[in-house]
Amino acid sequence: MRYLIGRIGQAALVLWAAYTATFFLLSVLPGDGIMIKFENPEMGLSAEQIAAIRDYYRVDDPVLLQYVHALLGTVRGDFGYSISNAVPVADRLAAALPQTAQLASAAFVLALVIAAAIAAASVFAPFTWVRRALDAVPSLFISIPAFWFGLVLIQVFSFQLGWVPMIGASPVEALILPVITLAVPISAPLAQVFCRSLDEVAARPFVQVVTAKGASRSWILLRHTAKNALLPTLTISGLVFGELIAGSVVTETVFGRNGVGRLVNEAVAGQDLPVIQAVVLLSALVFVTVNLVVDLLFPVLDPRLRRPGGRRRSWIISPAGPPPESSSAESPSAPSPIGAAA
Repeated sequence: MRYLIGRIGQAALVLWAAYTATFFLLSVLPGDGIMIKFENPEMGLSAEQIAAIRDYYRVDDPVLLQYVHALLGTVRGDFGYSISNAVPVADRLAAALPQTAQLASAAFVLALVIAAAIAAASVFAPFTWVRRALDAVPSLFISIPAFWFGLVLIQVFSFQLGWVPMIGASPVEALILPVITLAVPISAPLAQVFCRSLDEVAARPFVQVVTAKGASRSWILLRHTAKNALLPTLTISGLVFGELIAGSVVTETVFGRNGVGRLVNEAVAGQDLPVIQAVVLLSALVFVTVNLVVDLLFPVLDPRLRRPGGRRRSWIISPAGPPPESSSAESPSAPSPIGAAA
């Protein structure tokens, strides 16, 4: 419980630091979003009306006073009103978030599948040149520009082959190409870390013991090496998931999806600072939440990270499976080298 409270406190500190840094960075940017929006003669606003709008947004107050006012409002859940259309920022986020959540979740799952497939194919590659080619695939994926990749997918699968319609598509069909566009680049670091972790685990003594007992390569991969190689991959997964909102900016712009990414693009173009501030805070919240969950999962996946008094099992690497329930537990003071490695 103490560890959980400490991690929550660290998460709150990260959120505050992200909010504060973003606020002061935005405050020194040139330009004035209110004047850009309302000074246009076509708006038909008088100087007094524009002054009232500036007073509402407190843009002429000292920066520190603006910060305190905005921070207190954020703590209460009040992000203010969007400059571009006078709609509450929370409402704009609520309308855009489901689209991005669907895209990010599906892309993350697909990225995990791609990374696992590349790693498994690399393990079972029959020739060295095939393995080297598979090891180079993540580097190729991460070097592909997302906007170019998305346009290529549209050209090939929508215009030439006609497999995925761009107009009148169902909700599922509308997700296919954006999900692939977002998943392929983020699968690269997952595949790289997973492949290296599998190689490292495969060289450990307990894997050699299992191999000497006659276990098949597929059984060893599924029961032993994959589980032990999962921890570094889990760490990078938390970082990758936090980048999905940033990656959605390009993807949603290319495919015309009304999500958080497109909202950010419009807010930056119109200098809608309340919207930008809220999206940055949302991104930080997603990042710290995912990494908090990852930290809490580590003791579940790795018994060595549990409390010293907890029960540890060494049968996980035995081809015969778990011992009978009547078997005595392993002594914590003299752990088995094989069990500790597993």
